[in-house]
Amino acid sequence: MTESLSQSPPKDRAASSGEVRRVSLNGKEVVYTLKRCRRKTIGMRIDSDGLTVSIPPQGSLRWVESVLRDKADWVVKKLAEWGNKKSIRLVWEEAAIFPLLGEPWQLTTTAPGVMRMTQAKMKTETEDRQLALPLPSVLTIQQIEKIVMAWYRQQALACFSERITLYAHKLGVSQPQLRLSRAKTQWGSCNTRGIVRLNWRLIQMPLHLVDYVVAHELSHLLEMNHSPAFWQTVASIYPDHLAARKELQKLG
Repeated sequence: MTESLSQSPPKDRAASSGEVRRVSLNGKEVVYTLKRCRRKTIGMRIDSDGLTVSIPPQGSLRWVESVLRDKADWVVKKLAEWGNKKSIRLVWEEAAIFPLLGEPWQLTTTAPGVMRMTQAKMKTETEDRQLALPLPSVLTIQQIEKIVMAWYRQQALACFSERITLYAHKLGVSQPQLRLSRAKTQWGSCNTRGIVRLNWRLIQMPLHLVDYVVAHELSHLLEMNHSPAFWQTVASIYPDHLAARKELQKLG
């Protein structure tokens, strides 16, 4: 979520790009990241990383803090909403839990030099779904991240493609192109060229939430808006869309 303000900044130097700062808003200490970039107005974004304020190169700290205090109610409210979201935080460690379609999976050693992704509570029943790779006995954080992310991408492409085929058939539309997204504030999107982008993080969620996002985005192939006609289209292929939408909002 981004908000731009059109007022011109005073021309005195403030903090350097990417500086972490603090300000008191409505009696609460708020930490934010201040970035300088080529723009004429101030911009504020609140997401899983917190508050980011982007300003012109010559913007002053006094101006930034004045704008933040004017928008204090909005800032504090949105930060609280993000703080209440049940976002999944990945830890790049061996034996850490990595959710896949709502189920816990682990990166485990099954033989010297071989690591597998196994379903944490069903290790002996998921051999056909394990990811086996030749690896050194000791992995770095970067190696673990690379392995797990490659696994997530493989699983996401396979699952999302299958669900898109299913819901495209239900809607009676041609199967659109699928692309994975790394967006921080969107689970999915669909453009007028018929390209559907689904956030890779969606593969961590239970299948019914994957289905809701797929049904939502494919419905845009018929209604490129959020009109009553659009929601009727979603409901025609995913009747429980209101509950799914509410559940996703809690997850961030």
